[in-house]
Amino acid sequence: MTKIKFFAILLLTLFTVSMLQATVLAKRGHHHGGHGPGSLKSSQCPGQCIRRCSRTQYHKPCMFFCQKCCAKCLCVPPGYYGNKQVCPCYNNWKTKEGGPKCP
Repeated sequence: MTKIKFFAILLLTLFTVSMLQATVLAKRGHHHGGHGPGSLKSSQCPGQCIRRCSRTQYHKPCMFFCQKCCAKCLCVPPGYYGNKQVCPCYNNWKTKEGGPKCP
């Protein structure tokens, strides 16, 4: 087996294990994911924003605004996009123009 195949299988395995772990924690009702008002400590914001912004082509502005919103609201919605209703503070913070401030 080549080194590339080995590392690809290793990464796939690690990803699968982390997804299973997140699913188990969610079913048990743990709020380590930062969902819901005040469910995070400010030290957890960078990790949650990395997750939230990982699939956007506008990574730097997403990270900037996500961390700003997380610091104020102490939550980051689940997923990569949408689901803001889970975190009303994050959802309702608007720009001067009336658009959404938080990604």
